[in-house]
This record gives sequence, C-alpha cells and structure tokens, in this order.
Amino acid sequence: MTAQTSTPATIDGAALLDEVEAFHRRFNVFPTEAAYVAVALWDAHAHLLDCFDSTPRVAFLSPEPGSGKSRALEVVETLVPRPMLAVNARAAALFRSVSDPAGRPTILFDEIDTVFGPKAGDNEELRGFLNAGHRRSGVTYRCIGDGGNQTVQEFPSYTAVAVAGLGSLPDTILTRSVIIRMRRRARNEKVEPFRARLHEQQGNALRDQLAAWAEQVRERVMGAWPEMPDGVTDRPADVWEPLLAVADAVGGEWPRRAREACVILVKAAQVNDKGSLGVRLLTDLRDHVMVGIDRLPTVAVLDRLNALDDAPWADLHGKPLDSRRLSRMLGEYVTADGEPIASRNIRTAGGVLKGYYSTDLYDAWQRYCAPPPESLPGSPLHALQPLLPSSEGTAA
Repeated sequence: MTAQTSTPATIDGAALLDEVEAFHRRFNVFPTEAAYVAVALWDAHAHLLDCFDSTPRVAFLSPEPGSGKSRALEVVETLVPRPMLAVNARAAALFRSVSDPAGRPTILFDEIDTVFGPKAGDNEELRGFLNAGHRRSGVTYRCIGDGGNQTVQEFPSYTAVAVAGLGSLPDTILTRSVIIRMRRRARNEKVEPFRARLHEQQGNALRDQLAAWAEQVRERVMGAWPEMPDGVTDRPADVWEPLLAVADAVGGEWPRRAREACVILVKAAQVNDKGSLGVRLLTDLRDHVMVGIDRLPTVAVLDRLNALDDAPWADLHGKPLDSRRLSRMLGEYVTADGEPIASRNIRTAGGVLKGYYSTDLYDAWQRYCAPPPESLPGSPLHALQPLLPSSEGTAA
C-alpha cells in the first residue's frame, strides 16, 4: 500500500491573531486599541519578511521609566522568529547576525535612547545599521581587514527591529516606525505578572503557529498590494503596507481593524511630529499666524510667533526669533513659481512695510506640513481677507 501524505490543516489566521492580541493584553497596557492591533500585526509580519519591500520598526517610547516598554519587548520576544535582544550590542555583532545563513534575527533593542540620545556617544555605525535595514535593499558597508589590507565589504541590513526607549528618536527612525506612546499604568489598569519560565512557552506556542500560518499564506502575501486608507501615502504608506497585507491575509475583522488603526496611529504621529524647525515654522504660520488673512507685515508675524505657547520661537538659543533669521529660514523653501520665499512690500495707510503673503507660502504648506486640524478652515487661503488696504509691492 502507498502511504498517503496528509495535508496540514488550514490555520484560521483571524482566530490566531486574536489569540496573539489577547496574549499581549494579558501583560501589556497599550495606550489605545489601535496599538494592540498594530503590535499583533507587527508580530505576524516578522514571519513574512521576505514578502515585503520594507519592514516597519515598532517603537515603544515614553517620557518616563516604568511605563511598560521593556515588558512589551519581552512579550514580543516570545512571538517573533529568532529574537535577538540587543541591549548594548556591538554593531559588528548585528552586521553578522543579519548575514547568518541560519536566518536573519528579529532584533529587539531596549534602551534605544542610549544609541540616539544626547549621551549616545560614538554609535554612528549602529545608527547607520538601524536606518539602512528598513528596506529590503538596505546594506551597510564596512572596512574589513588590517592596515593596508582593508577591503570594503557589504553587509545586508534588512531585518525586523523593535525598539524601546525614553524620549523620542531621530526622524529617520520615527518616520519608519509604528510609534506606540507608552505611559505608566493607572491604578485601575491591571495586568498579569509576566513569568518567563511559565509564559515564554505559551508565547512560543503562538509563535510556532504564526510560523506555520505564514507558510500557508506566503505566496498570497508575496503578490499583495493592499489598499491604503484615504490620506495615507508616501512614507506612512511604506510603513503600513506590510501590516495591512498581513491583515488582508488573516481576514475576519482584521482588515477593517487594521485600517482603522492605521489612520489613528498615522494621525497621532503627525500631531506629535514637530518635524524640522523649518516645517514647524511653516506649520505655525499656517495654523496660528496667517489664518484668514492674505498678507502680514514681518513685525506682526514675529509678534504672533513669539507669543505662541509651547513653541520655540521666543527662545531660540537664548533670544527670540528675529526678522533676519525668519527670512533665512523661509528662504530655504520656494513659492509655486520656484522662487525662494521672501518678504515683499505691503502698502498700508501708514506707508510701505515688509511682510509675507500667504500665496507665497501656500505651496510649501501643501508640500511639507501635515493636514491642518479639522477645527481650522480647510486651507489658510480659505476666505482670506487682507490685513490692511494694500497693493502688491516689488519683491524684496
């Protein structure tokens, strides 16, 4: 008789991911429902890394210790393939681990503030590695050898990375990350204590099921191009594409929940992202200084900027923003006609003053600033009224 080979039973991906989410909820208190969805999807995506062009980082960040960041990494560690804890890891060790023929690790980097914070010291190679590994094509180059016998060697850097740390991270990491803003548990927020000897085995059982499920859906995910929610484009779309592909492969309620989580977390990241100082300046001009007006003298622009609460303008290196620095910062951006933004003449009843026109700023607002808060008009050019009777002057 010929022995019959049994086909592995099809794994219910939605039910499995429900279990992964429930496992996190036993030990982690995340700030939003969206965070539980995103982290569970991230755990699953780590088993399908070769299906994607990029891998998002997941960043557990908080302003204070004791907010559950390390515990989040501990739970993630039980659920992902080949976890590698990288506290105080040397760059050389990470380079070689990602090149390991046995398979790339999932790197879990606690205390990431020691790499990117003000006391980071000489960690340039490590920072380069973390930045490069976001894309499948990412590589890091190092000189190998001694003295005059050195050769440049290419090391692949593409691998899944989860980080935890105090404070924030450079934009190069934040814009490639799903950001989870952790906070200390309130007295009414209860979780189970995480006992490694007991709960690692339970997490590993879910990990093995995720690996088996990944093998069943790998070909389908490989060719997937998930539909993005409205307004999610560019870098945020790169971040979420793998997670939405996983959600679509899982099925059930996960495609809907994933897209809702995507919108919530992308908007939260945009609200918290101050961007460069130049983008902050453009945003404050749009949202606080030139709302509903089409031109404003420089002196009034500076008065309004320097009066803003929770803004850096009144104390830039010990002194308030002045007209010279304002001109220099805005001159880095261009109008719709490709000319540097510059002050122009504004003719008033009392004479001619230098100032700025919303029409000159509008193109930069559209290109660099996050969408305005819903409480504001859809555009700063909505229902614009001149500050004073005026006529356009010559360019300054």
